[in-house]
Amino acid sequence: MKLQQLSVFLENRPGHLAEPLALLSREGINILSLSLADTSDFGILRMIVRDWERAAQVLKADDWVVKLTEVVAVDVDDRPGGLAEVLQAAGKAELKIEYMYAFSLRRNHRAALIFRFEEPDRAIDALSAAGC
Repeated sequence: MKLQQLSVFLENRPGHLAEPLALLSREGINILSLSLADTSDFGILRMIVRDWERAAQVLKADDWVVKLTEVVAVDVDDRPGGLAEVLQAAGKAELKIEYMYAFSLRRNHRAALIFRFEEPDRAIDALSAAGC
């Protein structure tokens, strides 16, 4: 399934990460999953939220730099080897993975992973054909 991910660019300084998260909280926007990548000077906060359009508007109105990116959510069995099977299918289809992180929701002994593929539509087709 394709989802919209918000990427928020942050200065790497104490307390700065809390500011956009507190803003979303005040607006009642629920964060489902997030990932933080950083360097010595800046960071990129990547998030999946329930209402991505509103979240992007709220953050931009508060002068945050926000980028929207299509990512792919893949359900996997929550057991040893579940992720490896998805990665093997992606490798067999020669899909380029830019990054990935876990989704916080668990249901029916399954977990969800978020992938940023170079070609999301082709990734969905290939992984669906592989039974993922």
